[in-house]
Amino acid sequence: MKRKLKLNAFEKFGFELEYMIVDRDTLSVKSFADELIKIPSKKYSHCFENKEICWSYELVNHLIELKTNGPAADIRNSEKYFFKNIKQINSLLKKYNAQLLPTAMHPFMNPVNETQIWKRRYRKFYRQYSDTFNCRRHGWANIQSMHINLPFCNNEEFEKLFAAIRLILPIIPALAASSPVVENKITGLMDSRLEFYRKTQTLVPFLTGKIIPEQIFNIKDYKTQILQKIYSSLKPYDEKNIFQFEWMNLRGARARFMRNAIEIRVIDMQESPISDISIAAAVISLTEALFNGFFIEEKKQKQWKQQKQKKQKST
Repeated sequence: MKRKLKLNAFEKFGFELEYMIVDRDTLSVKSFADELIKIPSKKYSHCFENKEICWSYELVNHLIELKTNGPAADIRNSEKYFFKNIKQINSLLKKYNAQLLPTAMHPFMNPVNETQIWKRRYRKFYRQYSDTFNCRRHGWANIQSMHINLPFCNNEEFEKLFAAIRLILPIIPALAASSPVVENKITGLMDSRLEFYRKTQTLVPFLTGKIIPEQIFNIKDYKTQILQKIYSSLKPYDEKNIFQFEWMNLRGARARFMRNAIEIRVIDMQESPISDISIAAAVISLTEALFNGFFIEEKKQKQWKQQKQKKQKST
């Protein structure tokens, strides 16, 4: 969802799907995102708007993000549009013996040796970002996910939506995990992507928090207690204030006030957009049910904490 619109909760949706670009024969990583966007754009650009779907770059040049080109009203149509664009991209990449790779982590990529940071527009920013946070590693360069953006139009909707989303975040990986192999080894985890993501921010841990966001349901308090603290914690590494953006918040669900939406970020990519959007539909349906007070009332939703409280010993 790229435009700031006054949409009611669940009126429309935004989806973002991330894919690696790899060699067709060997599946080796190919840093080709800038060249891919250039093919239909006829010039180096940060994105290509292909009607309903927008192709855009990310931090690393082997990754292409496909996202709904603005809020979408029909989930089923979104599935068709993503599938159509994936086929188109693979057709373009065939000339270069490349293709898109689905699922959440490349099974044998070595990010230290194979990562190329985005080198076109805003390259100085991304180079500094990578140098600051050491992005040539799993958790940054090898974690493909689907993001769901759910809109809110006022503080009341934000409050109810955020409470519902917090509650379902721990459930989602059980449904969507697709990353059991890292660097040719079975890790023992079905969702290795989320484990790396959880440990990504070693330099400024507050940027990630505990993945599940804090119990803060008021927009004003959220901006003060999360965003302002993020900006303050970045100050020692950000003398020129170039990292002062709300997307520096890396929690598993985060408020995007620039688009009046809450973005869910804990979903592994699947092998097909049909599966991705099916999972999105399930997540949205459950969130809407909780939003409307089914299963558990809003007051009790807000009481749920990220971690179980230890039982006090009786005296």
